[in-house]
Amino acid sequence: MLTRRLIPCLDVRDGRVVKGVRFQGLRDAGDPAELAARYEAEGADEVVILDVSATPEGRSSAADTVERVRTVLGIPLTVGGGVRTCEDASRLLAAGADKVAVNTAAVLRPDLIEELALRFGSQCTVVAIDAAVRTGGAPGWEVVVRSGSERTGIDAVEWARACMSRGAGEILLTSWDRDGTGEGYDLGLLREVCGAVGVPVIASGGADSAAHMADGVRAGAEALLAASIFHDARHTVIDVKRALASMGVPVRLEADDAEGVNA
Repeated sequence: MLTRRLIPCLDVRDGRVVKGVRFQGLRDAGDPAELAARYEAEGADEVVILDVSATPEGRSSAADTVERVRTVLGIPLTVGGGVRTCEDASRLLAAGADKVAVNTAAVLRPDLIEELALRFGSQCTVVAIDAAVRTGGAPGWEVVVRSGSERTGIDAVEWARACMSRGAGEILLTSWDRDGTGEGYDLGLLREVCGAVGVPVIASGGADSAAHMADGVRAGAEALLAASIFHDARHTVIDVKRALASMGVPVRLEADDAEGVNA
């Protein structure tokens, strides 16, 4: 049975991890290398780093932060924020990233997805989609860009399908409305996107408990991303994994942990 990946997310600004609500009111949450090492020790399957100020500030992601994290991290690392060209992606991969995520730049120039997939492979190409519930008009979700500050009018489900057809190997799907709220993933959004694409979807935005994450799996997510619950030490990665396993969600556990769940 396919195990579900648990992925702590490090939103980084100026070399520090930050967290807010709907990408606003950012507060300091620690050092990215220290947090990455801690989460790996707790059993994280992967780590995602998103440079949340790179695109608004018109610059590329800081490769030095990636290098610092990679020196202490042995599990897969995805990095996004400010990636506009294959050269930006190459710089991050050389610094230690395993996969590169694109968001705003892909919306502005969809050919970028194909260029990345052709040069580095679909397995390295992640498209991050930030989606918000439409305001007025037809129901559904639209893509938002520039850290949620701009609505595009693009249907999020159709965009996910287009990203897959252009070569994206994975979709990182964040509900802008739920981000940082602790209200749980937007399950309707998850179901629609997971049903529309044939590549793994990472659920993001709003998870505050193992129960929320189990709901995400039932909605179709193959991986579960969270930030606040780990940064604020309300839950450890291994505690969440044990809880997920007890709910019947297949996750990777060390032998001792698996025995504890099955006892």
